Amino acid sequence: MNDNYKLDIAYIAGLFDAKGTIGQRKKIWKMEMSMEDRNVMELVHETLSCGTLREKKVMGKKQWCWQCVNKDSLFVAKLLWPYVVIKLHKIEQIIDHYEPDIQELNDNIIDLALERERKKRGL
Repeated sequence: MNDNYKLDIAYIAGLFDAKGTIGQRKKIWKMEMSMEDRNVMELVHETLSCGTLREKKVMGKKQWCWQCVNKDSLFVAKLLWPYVVIKLHKIEQIIDHYEPDIQELNDNIIDLALERERKKRGL
């Protein structure tokens, strides 16, 4: 593959909305996307710079499967978040799981316990 060429993150988010899956088992999140086009999947893997890419057979057809788990899924979720539509709720669940103290910029709800703790520490 050409190391100088990277895919646009919005394009990857569209692919993931259509072909991707998100799952959780025992507090570990996993993101996965499969398709028959090896070149596209290699570019996705190279652009995201994380996860693994492997070949698998589905109903006798060769497919390429990219997947990431744990903190890599957080990294990818944060990249795709501004662009995903269909899987937005699951993407936000990943972010909330790994970074529960982060609030949205327009979120007017304050966690009083967190604010009291910050005040005690002098933050």
